[in-house]
Amino acid sequence: MKLTDFKALTFDCYGTLIDWESGMIAALAPLTSRVSRPLGRDEILQAHARHESSQQRWTPGRRYREILPVVYKRLAEEWGVAASNAECGAYGRSIGDWPAFPDSAEALRYLKRHYKLVILSNVDNRSFATSNARLGVTFDAIYTAEDIGSYKPSERNFEYMLEKLQTLGVTRHDILHTAESLFHDHAPANRLGLANCWIHRRHAEEGFGATMHPGDMPQCAFRFTSMAELAEAHRAALRA
Repeated sequence: MKLTDFKALTFDCYGTLIDWESGMIAALAPLTSRVSRPLGRDEILQAHARHESSQQRWTPGRRYREILPVVYKRLAEEWGVAASNAECGAYGRSIGDWPAFPDSAEALRYLKRHYKLVILSNVDNRSFATSNARLGVTFDAIYTAEDIGSYKPSERNFEYMLEKLQTLGVTRHDILHTAESLFHDHAPANRLGLANCWIHRRHAEEGFGATMHPGDMPQCAFRFTSMAELAEAHRAALRA
């Protein structure tokens, strides 16, 4: 299997192209600064992952910018801190402030010359539009949880994407699903027989950060630590 075997890269966005963990930590600072004991970065992210995953499971029809205020409220309760509705709402609107990884835009511009680029994200459309502006590329298709009515790791999201990509002339075997999250992306990609590429942004850190434990470790056809590394591997494949 070679990188040049595929026609489309289907991307998770948050954690892969957008540095959501840094964005979350910054946006949660008004809350975490009031907690009576010091909270480590990974402790914050792991608690966020628990409440976010639970809320997405219980209310799959809610848009992501409506999920996050509930997550903020649940975190405040867990840590014994009062949080106003205004604070919770502000957290839901913080997605547009989350930064892109420094290598995302350049790598996407390069890859756009060789593949169709597709987003499969748990975000809502309005929030993704603010992130898309940071990525500097026009995606060939954008499929969000708001469009689909469910959240990854539901296989329903992938099945929706596969059905819609057929209208663009892209089959299952043309796709390389490219993501950081083993829980949201690589485990369901394995179940559906999709080739996959792990952008292991957290390679220098322990644990799973803002995502849940995937259970059994998924298999990945390719593994890189950054989008820049993926783009360079593609260049090397072309030279070969």
